[in-house]
Amino acid sequence: MPSYAKFFKELLSKNRKYIEEETIEVQGNCSAIIQKLIPPKLKDAGSFTIPCTIGNISVGKALIDLGSSINLMPLSMFEKIEGLKLKPTWMTLQLADISLKYPYGVAEDVLVKVDKFMFPVDFVIMEMEKDVNVPLILGRPFMKTTRVLIDVENGKLKVRVQDEEINFDVFQAMSHPKYDKGCFHVDTLDKICMIKEKEVMYVMFPLWNRCC
Repeated sequence: MPSYAKFFKELLSKNRKYIEEETIEVQGNCSAIIQKLIPPKLKDAGSFTIPCTIGNISVGKALIDLGSSINLMPLSMFEKIEGLKLKPTWMTLQLADISLKYPYGVAEDVLVKVDKFMFPVDFVIMEMEKDVNVPLILGRPFMKTTRVLIDVENGKLKVRVQDEEINFDVFQAMSHPKYDKGCFHVDTLDKICMIKEKEVMYVMFPLWNRCC
């Protein structure tokens, strides 16, 4: 037991008398508590979003997601943007609930305009429920391309290109949420998943398929 802990225990249990000039060595963590050097506990700053434009579509709030290894675009948005081409992919996405999803494909080198800057971005296209407030997810590849710096304490996000930069205020963006009374639906991917499963089974068990 550290000397300061033993001192406090004996003092509180009245097994030790307080001596005014006695010196007790205190470790760093206890010293920080006594001197009130520990910073105050703060609440969640919220999600970081930025406005951007892709072709003829203006996105008011694109989510900057450090936890995502891909940039994700809904199929409904992809179909509205002119000039984009879809490249087939065998990618499988595992969601937070451990469920698996199969994207429609990948759109490469999509030009994303953020303020006055243009960035080439690869998007994974997937059918999913529309989110009016955050319709687009920009992951770590985008953050690295745009050299994003995030100040969580002050709610600031910075995008940099060479010696130029632009700043966004996440608190200001959160104070103007967008609400839409639209009604949306989601189509299942069972048919596509079954086709993919049959293709995978044929590759793994070609002789079995011939016999059957």
